[in-house]
Amino acid sequence: MTREAGTAGQLPPAADRVTGQWRKGGFGSRMYDFIVMHERVADPLGRLMWHNDMSDMYRDIAELGDLPEGSEILDVPCGGGVSFRGLRPDQRVRYVAADISPFMLDRARAEAARRDLSSVEFHQANVRALPFTDAAFDRCLTYNGLHCFPDPEAAVAEMVRVLRPGGRLRGTAVVTGGGRIPAACIAIFQRAAQFADVGTAEDIERWLAAAGIADPQVGRRGAYAFFSGRKARPEK
Repeated sequence: MTREAGTAGQLPPAADRVTGQWRKGGFGSRMYDFIVMHERVADPLGRLMWHNDMSDMYRDIAELGDLPEGSEILDVPCGGGVSFRGLRPDQRVRYVAADISPFMLDRARAEAARRDLSSVEFHQANVRALPFTDAAFDRCLTYNGLHCFPDPEAAVAEMVRVLRPGGRLRGTAVVTGGGRIPAACIAIFQRAAQFADVGTAEDIERWLAAAGIADPQVGRRGAYAFFSGRKARPEK
């Protein structure tokens, strides 16, 4: 089954405001992209704002270069292409970069060109209705996206839908419960319509399990969570 990307665009006003902020590529979007693309900037800011550096994300990205030939990978939201640093120009994989924001996709195209990654596919897509068939990918990456999605549980379910049985979902997200400074930062980003529904680490584990991830793993340090899991195979 394939979902039509345009059919899930009807969001409540508050959620639409967040989506609109990311679509137009305003100051907050540009600042985020600059920070996340520079690990030496992202790590100290992560420790200050979320009480955790970004090392889990960058280590996970580095492992992309070891994926087997023929792997099919979905990166959503791809942002400005931070994950491209893990790919090799000669790597024989199918890599699909999807984002709702034309601004971010333009940045990602430029980053792919800079890294000589000519085979990356780009799609403007709403994570609530991905325009891909069921079981299309071996791996789905979703770095720093869940806290920006108006309905993160539905987004997780949709990402799991497009995974093959045995495929892995991996990602990172800001979560609640990390202390007063992270809570204040979350509130600021929500008022600026950069963040939407920020859940707990326990919420993420529950969303993964409900979507069909057999072994959800969620690790939290401060207000930052790294999560992963494998899509359950059908029972015989």
